Amino acid sequence: VVLFTLTGCQAMTGRTAGRNIDDLTITASVKARLVADKLSNFTRIDVDTVNAVVSLTGLVESEHEKRRAEDIASLVEGVEKIINDLQVQKESPPKSE
Repeated sequence: VVLFTLTGCQAMTGRTAGRNIDDLTITASVKARLVADKLSNFTRIDVDTVNAVVSLTGLVESEHEKRRAEDIASLVEGVEKIINDLQVQKESPPKSE
């Protein structure tokens, strides 16, 4: 049964069960580091990992935060590449009274 499950997993995604577990571990580690960062608010970042390639999507407040999130993700063991698709939130112009 276990062999069938592992083989079925690989057949459906093209990845082994071990690779899936590694990717889930990388994703969890990146998310934990982003949430733990005291200098920025990275709660609106989504993290996905496929074959050790981490994709960052979501909103940040500045270019500095965009680069910082990528730097934090690069520190996680097992990350081979980062795709940084974070969008800098546009500040609304001040309202004139």
